[in-house]
Amino acid sequence: MVITESMMMNDVIAQLQDIAQDAKAWPFAEARALAARMEKSDAKDTVLFETGYGPSGLPHIGTFGEVIRTTMVRHAYETLTGQATNLVCFSDDMDGFRKVPSNIPNQKMMANYIDMPLTKVPDPFGTAPSYGMHNNLRLQAFLDGFGFAYEFKSSTECYTNGDFDTTLIRVLEHYDAIMAIMLPTLGLERQATYSPFFPICPDTGRVLQAKVVGQNPADGTISYIDPATGDIRDIEVTGGKCKLQWKCDWAMRWVALGVDYEMSGKDLIDSVTQSSKIARALGTTPPAGLSYELFLDANGEKISKSKGNGLSVEDWLRYGSPESLALFMYGQPKRAKRLHFDVIPKTVDEYYQHLGKISTQEVAARLENPVWHIHSGAPALSVLPVSFTLLLNLAAVCHAEAPDIVWGYVTDYAPDVSPASHPELDRMIGYAVNYYQDLVRPQKIYRLPNETEQSHLQALKHALADLPDHASGEDIQSVVYAVGKAAEYENLRDWFKCLYEVLLGQTEGPRMGSFFALYGRDKSVQLIDDALAGRLSASASAAS
Repeated sequence: MVITESMMMNDVIAQLQDIAQDAKAWPFAEARALAARMEKSDAKDTVLFETGYGPSGLPHIGTFGEVIRTTMVRHAYETLTGQATNLVCFSDDMDGFRKVPSNIPNQKMMANYIDMPLTKVPDPFGTAPSYGMHNNLRLQAFLDGFGFAYEFKSSTECYTNGDFDTTLIRVLEHYDAIMAIMLPTLGLERQATYSPFFPICPDTGRVLQAKVVGQNPADGTISYIDPATGDIRDIEVTGGKCKLQWKCDWAMRWVALGVDYEMSGKDLIDSVTQSSKIARALGTTPPAGLSYELFLDANGEKISKSKGNGLSVEDWLRYGSPESLALFMYGQPKRAKRLHFDVIPKTVDEYYQHLGKISTQEVAARLENPVWHIHSGAPALSVLPVSFTLLLNLAAVCHAEAPDIVWGYVTDYAPDVSPASHPELDRMIGYAVNYYQDLVRPQKIYRLPNETEQSHLQALKHALADLPDHASGEDIQSVVYAVGKAAEYENLRDWFKCLYEVLLGQTEGPRMGSFFALYGRDKSVQLIDDALAGRLSASASAAS
């Protein structure tokens, strides 16, 4: 028998499926739970994943987190089952415009469109037919920029095109059951006016929070009290003439689209609970999903748009790679994590550590490697000759204003390395310079060495000067250790802390042997001389 390439591929797929059954990585745990759910439901050709977006504002880091995590589960499910999948990114762009965001232009003009559907509000930026469309286009550009595979759906289009009509009639038919689910969750005042349906005013086009006083499933209408006139008016619930309130809307969407999986933040646990009850009332099993924790700021407080204590996608991508951001999102989604600038360098280095391991790992270990999930099983193998943390410290010591300054030191250290031969390194140097300029430089505080430390630094200077021109990082590290031991530090951490504070102007730092090797022997000797002469602390004071 001739073994074909197709047969070999089938063997690989079967092996992955077998390993995936026991893989511990959280996307596989989610995939197995979804697979168990799908076994209990009617057979489907394609399993549908969904993520939602409220286009009253611009896409943010939470949007990225939800899409990348959903994509990871989607790929894990495909690996586990071999079944086709689709990801829908859904925009709630028919929601009423409830308030004018403080960060958009034309505030007075926009105030005239309160309660209008977002796709009927003019675009204050003047680039799209509506404010909702402007943000939809921003969302799609955002997702496309990261290479996500998805299908975009608009709430406005789904309502007005009739995509939801059948399910909207089901909602009307189960009106009392839905009210029985929702009313106990509301206060007395809200109970008196609540209805699953928001009529769209035929006269003004506004989304009305009106009291519904009658339902007629036979002709697909509701009766409501017009807030402006007090008259009772009838309106169809189909064709985009009504829209549903949030929790009912979410459930209706699951049913209408056939959503099988959707994750959401911890702040939406109650919404998931009530929407799931409504989905069951409509005769459908709600989707599987993950409730992920929210991000905290540097002080451990919940990130809030109003507080302005968050970190944006744009912030992260100025100082670190998209891959590192994906790694941050991968790690422990059910655990609240601090999201602030200090985590970026560490995460960048961790990404390359994981990437460096994957080519030598057995198949089972690869499926536990975050990089496998970040790149949907096909990471592009690239090596970073020096760590990002080391590049950052180099940028700080040479006060880099531009990447070419750092490159000057790198090429002295490794003459065969250049931006053309190592584009990945060039990219990291750009991030390192940005990080130094914006975040490190303003915070640098060099201290003068005390009398005892001066003698130790003199000893280190002479030891470095005696080394060959291109001594390895390991050889230099041995010298640094030897000087520290000769100085009889009880804890060598105190010796390295001295080096960081005196030579680098910071409390933590890199492996000093690697740093001195990259910085160059002669320049390292000069750096110690500058510290001993007080020039480092003086220049820092002058800069501030």
